[in-house]
Amino acid sequence: MTTSRPPLEALDVIIPVLNGGPRLAETLKALPPVHQVIVVDGGSTDGSEVLAAAHGASILSSAPARGGQLALGAEASTAPWLLFLHADTRLDNAAWAAVAAYVTRPDAGARAAVFRLKLDDPAWQARVLERAVRLRVALLSLPYGDQGLLIHRDLYAAIGGFATLPLMEDVDLVRRLGRRRLCLLDGTAETSAERWRRRGWIRQTARNLRCLALYFLGVPPTRIATLYGR
Repeated sequence: MTTSRPPLEALDVIIPVLNGGPRLAETLKALPPVHQVIVVDGGSTDGSEVLAAAHGASILSSAPARGGQLALGAEASTAPWLLFLHADTRLDNAAWAAVAAYVTRPDAGARAAVFRLKLDDPAWQARVLERAVRLRVALLSLPYGDQGLLIHRDLYAAIGGFATLPLMEDVDLVRRLGRRRLCLLDGTAETSAERWRRRGWIRQTARNLRCLALYFLGVPPTRIATLYGR
């Protein structure tokens, strides 16, 4: 699972988007040179495809289901390492340095990696939520997709990749990975807090927890997505 190529040339970045707009532009601008950037559009009407192409990304079109978009991007990738990012998520310099160091380790292909969540809002509620996420990851080994996911394509294939789900695709995949095949790298994944600002910090957090509880109770992700409003 190792490669002799320079670290970031061994990496494809895969980004699902649906009307990503300015957030997608910020994410693309923040990327260092990599082997390939693949943006999988789920039917945007705001020009996201044109914007992504202008930033040099390869564009794929898909039905609007994030799990399916991620799976399609992975299928089109050719690099040994895959980094899945949400369209409104950016890694900081420390995280990129951690990526470059991690993919050169001879044993790195046996485990996937995520990053510490940071919300782009100065509100105290954001800091509380970040601490809660750190606790969830530490106790349950359950990061979400807005923390990024770095994984070798062999391990990705071995666990079956992303399921074509409209929601909870991140939880589904990390559960198949398991605690022993997941680690936390240095650096942060800074994610937009827009949905918390729009819906309210308590209301959005409660909605997320409700969806997670329903998933673990066996409610189909398609039904959860409807309740979530997607």
